[in-house]
Amino acid sequence: MSTPAVHPVDERLPSGRLAALGLQHVLVMYAGAVAVPLIVGRALKLSPEQVALLISADLFCCGLVTLIQSFGVTRWFGIRLPVMMGVTFAAVGPMVAFANAMPGVDGARAIFGAIIGAGLISIVIAPLVSKMLRFFPPVVTGTIIAIIGISLMRVGVGWAMGGPAPLAQRVDTAKLVEMVDKAKATAAAASAPVQIGPIPMVDNPGYGALDNMAIAAAVLVFILLLVKTMKGFIANISVLLGIVAGCVVAAAMGKMSFDKVAKAHWFDFVTPFAFGMPTFDIVMILTMTLVMIVVMIESTGMFLALSDITGKKIGQAELAAGLRTDGVGTLIGGIFNTFPYTSFSQNVGLVGVTGVRSRWVCVAGGIIMIVLGLLPKMAAFVEAIPQFVLGGAGLVMFGMVAATGIRILSTVDFKNNRHNLYIVALSIGFGLIPLVAPRWTQQMAHSLHPLLESGILLTAVAAVVLNMFFNGTRGDTVGAVEAAKTAEAH
Repeated sequence: MSTPAVHPVDERLPSGRLAALGLQHVLVMYAGAVAVPLIVGRALKLSPEQVALLISADLFCCGLVTLIQSFGVTRWFGIRLPVMMGVTFAAVGPMVAFANAMPGVDGARAIFGAIIGAGLISIVIAPLVSKMLRFFPPVVTGTIIAIIGISLMRVGVGWAMGGPAPLAQRVDTAKLVEMVDKAKATAAAASAPVQIGPIPMVDNPGYGALDNMAIAAAVLVFILLLVKTMKGFIANISVLLGIVAGCVVAAAMGKMSFDKVAKAHWFDFVTPFAFGMPTFDIVMILTMTLVMIVVMIESTGMFLALSDITGKKIGQAELAAGLRTDGVGTLIGGIFNTFPYTSFSQNVGLVGVTGVRSRWVCVAGGIIMIVLGLLPKMAAFVEAIPQFVLGGAGLVMFGMVAATGIRILSTVDFKNNRHNLYIVALSIGFGLIPLVAPRWTQQMAHSLHPLLESGILLTAVAAVVLNMFFNGTRGDTVGAVEAAKTAEAH
């Protein structure tokens, strides 16, 4: 009696090969995985130790959620396909808006509360979202991914410059005091109101320093050389190797300190609610829920594309189980001091490139990520990387997100359906409002600011509504799957 053939997705490879292939998946996603805690932690103005804690928690939860997704936990959770889970860039815009409005530990607790709330709602609505793919054809998903990359480019440029744009200058306190004194004396002599001219500013010598920008440029060039001259695995981890090379140069120039790395423990557990009990704000929760709907729609396309790549068919139940895991991962992220989770598309692309379809490879990758999350020295090292080193890599990493959106939009029919032009044009226009007019909400209710200050959310809502207005709700599942196959950088 012959035993039934095992599908390649369920094939258990030898342990040595599993470990090597799992590490390959980890290295491909590592730079993207640690970028979000660095962005949000610094936007919150947390201490280096607290940012390192975010990084450890992120790596730990990446591994834990990957195990749930690839291995499966009951029939309700886990798509049981080769999927690596990581923090989504789609949530960065709203979280940075939250952080700007409420920095520090209180802001972190509010963000985690919003993430927990959004995770719970996402678990409940996952089966419904799995049926909404027709509302997100390539013209919508491509536009959303493009604006995600465009929004993040501001972060990458800020890293290369040494901080966000407002740090370029500071108030010249001595001149301001002198100006005020003169204005008071003049006003007293003339019995007139005090009038003060423009506030004197002085350039910040640390902003746009040429030596720092030179290192950022060197990182960028090194990454481009690897992309041009190498193929396969080395090309896939070019951003990570570029960061390592930048760290070597920065350390040689005395611009990178390892003091905090030396003081960090070798091993420590990731504990829930390390910043205190989360706080819950209904507007923030609804904002993050909107983000999660976009994330789950993108995951739907990704899962269908992966099903096509691996040759393992999935039905509505499997799709809902995969999307439920996005919600569970987000819930776990909020509990363990980190952020919303989704399937990493570059790892989906790696499955197609290598031809290795076993989900056990991603199970091995998940275990490796958990171990990395339990090594505080690793997190301390990542936190110690100078911003200008990350800047060179960020320009590539975030620029590729935008380019991926453009690549998806290239599959859209603009010639025979001119309405698609209006959808893209207006949606991107709405998404750019917070970038070009950061204070455009100052006359509106403060509770709405986190929602309206996210260009990603504005683009998502505008693109969906405009697509329904112009194109109706007819489905384009095939197009969505093909679009997901091209999304290898997001």
